This record gives sequence, C-alpha cells and structure tokens, in this order.
Amino acid sequence: MFRSRRSALVRRLWRQRCAAAGPEDGSGALKAAAHALFKKLKDEELELLVQAVESRGACESGCVWAPRGEPRGGPKQALPPQVLLCRLYRWPDVRQPHELKHLCYCAGGRGGCGDAAALCCNPHHFSRLAVPETPPPPYSKVSCGPSWPDEPPFPGTHLLEFSYDGGHWRDPSLSRSAAKDGCWCKLAYWEHRTRVGRLYAVHEASVNVFSELPRGSGFCLGQLPAAHRSRAVRRARGKIGRGLLLSREPGGVWAYNRSEHPIFVSSPTLGPPGPRGFPVLKVLPGYSAMVFDYERVGGAGGRRLPGEGPCDPHSVRISFAKGWGPRYSRQFITSCPCWLEVLLDRPR
Repeated sequence: MFRSRRSALVRRLWRQRCAAAGPEDGSGALKAAAHALFKKLKDEELELLVQAVESRGACESGCVWAPRGEPRGGPKQALPPQVLLCRLYRWPDVRQPHELKHLCYCAGGRGGCGDAAALCCNPHHFSRLAVPETPPPPYSKVSCGPSWPDEPPFPGTHLLEFSYDGGHWRDPSLSRSAAKDGCWCKLAYWEHRTRVGRLYAVHEASVNVFSELPRGSGFCLGQLPAAHRSRAVRRARGKIGRGLLLSREPGGVWAYNRSEHPIFVSSPTLGPPGPRGFPVLKVLPGYSAMVFDYERVGGAGGRRLPGEGPCDPHSVRISFAKGWGPRYSRQFITSCPCWLEVLLDRPR
C-alpha cells in the first residue's frame, strides 16, 4: 500500500475515536499508543479496522489481527491491543481484558488465527459484560395486573397461550419435530399480549433479531404485519434498530445488545424467582449477558408467573427498550410494547 494511502487510513481512524477520554489518558498518551499499534498492523488489517469503526459495527467485519504485546505510548501507558482499541472507539472507561467478551463470530475467541503470537483487536468483535443492578425500592404505584383483550386477535396474530404436558408448560404452536430438524430454539415476537407473525426457527449457532440492519440476515421484525399498532408500540419499535445477537455458546445462550437502547431480560437461570417472577436484567447497548445457563436450569417444571400465567422453564423473555418488574410502572412483560420470547429446545 502506498504510504499516502496508509496515512489517509490512519487519519480516518483517528477521526472516529470517542470524544471522551478516560481519566488515566494523559495528553497525547493514547494517541501515541494508538499510532504505535497502527504501525504494527498489516495493510489489510488496517483497512478492516477502518471498515469496522466507520460502520460502528453495523456491518460484520473480519478479525483484525495484531501481534500480542503492549503498545506503549509513554512510561505509564501499557494496554493490550484489544483494550486499547475498545477504549479508543467504544468505551473510554474500559481497563482490563477480563472486562471484555469475544462475540460469537470472532475467530479470535476460538483461536482461529492459528498464530499464538496474534490476537483479534477489532473493537466491534467485543462486548462488555452486563451485571445485575442493586435493586431499588419497589415501584410505589399500585398495579392490578395486565388487561386481557376482549376482541379476537387480528389476522396473523396469536394470544398468549400455553399447554401443560408432563410437568412442563409448552406453547402448543411449537412443532413436535423441532428437535428433529436441528432447531435449537424458536423465536416469538409479541406486542403486549398479542403475538405477531409466525414462530421463527433458529438453526444456526447465532441469529440477529433486528428492525433495521444494513445487509443484515436473521429475524427481521420490520417485515412483520403492521396493522392496528398503538402509538406506544410504534415508538418502541422505532428503538429496536440493530436489535440483538442471540447465540448458543458452550454452557448457555448469550444475548448481545446491538441497538442504541437497553434491552431487558428475564430467565429462570438468572436468579431465584421472587414474588413477582424471575429477576429482570438490564443490558445496556454494547453489553452481553448469558441469558440462559444449561447447567443451572436443572429439571425444573413449569411455573406460573404472577399476573402472566404459566411460563416455560426453558424460555427467555426479552423486552426492547422498556423494562418491567418491581422498579418499573410495568409490573409484567405483557405490559411491554415489544418483546421477544426465546423458546429453547431441551438439550439431550
């Protein structure tokens, strides 16, 4: 690559950095460390990095392989490459590699380079880990529970419905052959108490669930029927954007929030149930959480959630942009405008 072309790429990279700097970043220290790393990248790695940061992760890009080590920009500045670029382009307060998680499509997380001396430092191949918040006092407004619609559902929709079978609550619309066709989960999209569209079967190890995603593939909520939506639902749908990445990984199922708004997750394996159901975890943009742990689910049977009826113990519920539970005015997920139900196949 001609030197002028490489210099232009470096200038483009520097313009894309986060405006805020961490408290430990002295004047010029982060810039010196970043430019030292850029010099170590091959030409094709530099171009991949430009593609990733300019699209802000909207387009899945390849791994950016950098030599292991700590590019130094001063006597007190020593950061691993992935931490340096994540601080530069995504989270100015990140400090250590253990604060980051490889996303499922990053070959660096699986040792895919084949070179122990190299690692992936693409900042959009990482997420931060969501942790439970300290619960505040319960919301004080009295809630009488969700209202049930009197009118029949619109065409293409379904009301919340379960059946009891051998000690487990199941959605009767699930195919009996789901386990035989290689499907590890099915996705149901809900607006309040009404399911919209058909169940979406997931066969690949990961799936994008989104409303707007450039060159995206997966479960596109923007293509589902749009009749008779309330203003609250339309506002919430407008916040889904890039949505989330759901992935089956060793030990459990992970959700990565790709949107610009929080998502809220409830699962039988996130913690013991309280008087109002299972705990709800808030996952900020750019963060990941293990939303289902196969080791923790055990042999639990079906459970009836207060105000919502039965719940499959092998399911995960995810609300877009709107939370529910004791700390919110919405006490039940069926009061949330837009939410996703992940119906997991039981591992054998």
